[in-house]
Amino acid sequence: MTRFEDQIADTVLETFDALPAKRKPRQREDGSREWVPLSGIVLSKGSNELACVSLGTGMKCLPRSKIPQANGMVLHDCHAEILAIRSFNRFLIQECHDLVLAGEQSSRFVRRRRQSEISTTSFQPFAMNNDIRIHMFSSEAPCGDASMELTMSAQEDPTPWAVPPPATIPTDASLDQTLSSSAQALPGRAYFSQLGVVRRKPSRPDAPPTLSKSCSDKMAHMQSTSLLSSVASLLIHPSSAYLSTLVLPESQYSATACTRAFSPSGRLKALAGRQWEGGYAFQPFDVRTATRDFIWSRRNPASVTASSIAPVTPAIGDGRSSSSSSIESTGPKYIASNLSAVHTSTPRDQPPSKQLQETLINGVLQGRKIFDPRGASILCRKRMWRAVVDVLALATAAAAGAGTTGAISSSHPSGPSSNFDQAQYETYETLKSRNPLLESRRKVKADVRSASGLPEWVRNDGDEDFRLD
Repeated sequence: MTRFEDQIADTVLETFDALPAKRKPRQREDGSREWVPLSGIVLSKGSNELACVSLGTGMKCLPRSKIPQANGMVLHDCHAEILAIRSFNRFLIQECHDLVLAGEQSSRFVRRRRQSEISTTSFQPFAMNNDIRIHMFSSEAPCGDASMELTMSAQEDPTPWAVPPPATIPTDASLDQTLSSSAQALPGRAYFSQLGVVRRKPSRPDAPPTLSKSCSDKMAHMQSTSLLSSVASLLIHPSSAYLSTLVLPESQYSATACTRAFSPSGRLKALAGRQWEGGYAFQPFDVRTATRDFIWSRRNPASVTASSIAPVTPAIGDGRSSSSSSIESTGPKYIASNLSAVHTSTPRDQPPSKQLQETLINGVLQGRKIFDPRGASILCRKRMWRAVVDVLALATAAAAGAGTTGAISSSHPSGPSSNFDQAQYETYETLKSRNPLLESRRKVKADVRSASGLPEWVRNDGDEDFRLD
């Protein structure tokens, strides 16, 4: 019988295989091969029913200097894990949308909450079904703390680097500012002897600096906030939206690193057992291994062992290099793909032609200029916010027409009409920072980023002043 971890991996790999060729890496005429990280979200109901509802590939992020120009329409972080999670949020929002349109109480994965479940701090009209478990398969160890032992073992010289004193790091001159000295505590994959700290996304040494946090840190943070984004949490109660299992290929798993990065006995031990208002709690996920690997990884799929990790010459910020230079290997040359693929399953088992899929470059649709509004992904901040407002508008209209929406009265203080009003803030910043419905979530984030959790966390701000059209 196939191991459950392998079933999760197979479900993601089969979903990727079904994507059109234009969304995949290429085998080049000179014999070199492109590679890219892959992540997918799988929902399980019991032990036999598995569904990959979202998928992402990619390894790039937006430089700090470009963030103020994004206007909510450019994705900041196109690492595979983050795209898969954003795509999962889009899937859930669409599920809620279709429930309202159909006038039904539940789907395979999402249900309407009963009025008895609604309160001022637990206001969301929808929730994931209680018997659903959320799993992720990733073809690479998450960048950051969970991959540091792998990074060290891949160095020709694993001698720890000397850590420099705090200093400011210049950014693009057009910003007329520097990153604060606290950003020095966020090395990409440099200074790999520093363990258990918040890190920036890895990049080439000559790449513009970024404040986007590593996937290890973002996923560790989500063990308290759930996988839901701020705007999705206006719709969906967080209690059942936590990741249960992270599955990695055997070659990408370090028990020491994953225990330190994610477990209640690691760097987050002060959060063990914590609960907050609004259904939030510290819910660490299990990390398990699969015997499967991804054919478009930078490893030879026929020989998936720890020794097959390609040696990389240490360089500041080097890690999941997004450069076009090849990665040395005993087999073919591996070249990092500049494409990201996004797949979001549509509800009610629609055919593949109806699935939501995109190909992205630099955080926007392939073929569009980076700040062209026509290039905005379905996963960008502005379009996700709009999608939530549209669902709440539908729910409000349905409640007004029928008197109720399920068991939630439109006149309830935390009913859909109230939620709809609260979702329409002037800017994205005021939505996140002043919305009283998000107060519990803000408290969770503050506690996780305190000295007891991830104290080196620095906000990657500058793209919050946009409005809905």
